[in-house]
Amino acid sequence: MTHRIILFRGMNTGGVRAPVSEQRAMAEALGLKNPRTLLASGNLVVESDRDPCALEAEVQAAMLDRFGLKIAAVVRTGAQWAELVAANPFPDQARAEPSRLLVMVMKDRARPEGLEAVRGLAVGEERLVETPQALWFWHPDGIGHSKMAEKATQVRLLGMGTTRNWNTVIKLADMTGRPRPEAG
Repeated sequence: MTHRIILFRGMNTGGVRAPVSEQRAMAEALGLKNPRTLLASGNLVVESDRDPCALEAEVQAAMLDRFGLKIAAVVRTGAQWAELVAANPFPDQARAEPSRLLVMVMKDRARPEGLEAVRGLAVGEERLVETPQALWFWHPDGIGHSKMAEKATQVRLLGMGTTRNWNTVIKLADMTGRPRPEAG
């Protein structure tokens, strides 16, 4: 049995709440093994061999049934997560300022026209890089006043995805027990 990382989009923001103990109970009810949560912001790690796409649909249905929440879930295997970590286009920045590096894990590829629109909002040294695994946002001045960060969360621009900072990405990698590269 291998790991599955389940990311919920928008959990514990804008009134969308599901206690982490209940998220773990939901995972157990779905037959997922050893459910563990990270923070209260929609990060769940389980052991399962289920297909990630099928598991996304099961988890989304369970969230609606159990909590009345229509919330998107993105599921990745431990191996896929290790590939994501290894693909970091900002390793130096990740080491120096991990909270300013955001990783948006997409359900599908981002819309090209949306990528260009969001890139056009970058100020100063802000950058957006697309890799097959995710979208990477570097915000050297923080995200608080960033128009690029604000617009990137709009599904109509880029598509469905959910964002985590580099610290969280690494903690999730550690929860799968997979070795990670030194970069970042």
